Amino acid sequence: MQAVQLSAGTIEYREVGDPEGPPVVLTHGLLMNDHQWDLVLPLLPDGFRYLLPVLPLGGHRIPMDPDADLTMPGMVGILSEFLAALDLQQVTLILSDWGGPLFLPELTSGERVTRLVVCPAEAYDNFPPGFPGKVMKVAVSVPGGILFALRQFRNRFLRRTPMVLGLMAKKRIPDDIIARWTDPGVASADVRRDVLAYCRTRFDSAALIAATEQLRDFAGPVLIIWAPETNVMRREHGQQLTDLFPKGTLAEVDDAYVLIMLDQPQRTAELIGEFLVST
Repeated sequence: MQAVQLSAGTIEYREVGDPEGPPVVLTHGLLMNDHQWDLVLPLLPDGFRYLLPVLPLGGHRIPMDPDADLTMPGMVGILSEFLAALDLQQVTLILSDWGGPLFLPELTSGERVTRLVVCPAEAYDNFPPGFPGKVMKVAVSVPGGILFALRQFRNRFLRRTPMVLGLMAKKRIPDDIIARWTDPGVASADVRRDVLAYCRTRFDSAALIAATEQLRDFAGPVLIIWAPETNVMRREHGQQLTDLFPKGTLAEVDDAYVLIMLDQPQRTAELIGEFLVST
């Protein structure tokens, strides 16, 4: 792992591929980290520089500074600062689950990010998303709730239930990926403090919808990869996002829920790879 010092603290990131190739930044979801992409990374095309920042969403290994702004705007700012700190240009940004990257200023300014891939993710007013989002709101409202939730992730039986990850992944998530997601939060109260700061963000539905609509200004190619079998990330949002972008294309992945890169890694890699080499 490499690391970069930002105003909120130290952000780790993984880098694989061609260091001179076009940059591709892959983000992750809440209570997850870069290992969300472990099954897809080996299948992606050569010639690209793949960067996976570990954002302070609960699976990060280095706690942020105690006074860091980790609300939604602060978290988006961290990702923006990461792109600037590495001086990344003409980036392909790939997001999944956490929809914060949709609000990056680089998307509407036309700077740094020139192509976008949206896997099933929060959008419009679907923050936090669906039933899993409601469960998380309960978890963060009680003392020890985040630690309790992380321990449920580690239980093979419980993680397949709707209360845990049963609506996020259709297939069993490998134990080693679960361990890498949960080890930091189980071990560190400061990591749990960071994710609590984000989860206590107050979301305004009207503001979220208005911010999403501003994506009409993004002029680059966009691939929306959606899973029609799950409504955690609302089914209609796949088509709505596609129609929103001037150069949007929709691809649907069957036999998968939100975490399509774990349910269908081969198909996910094929779609991303075709997009990277053809646009």
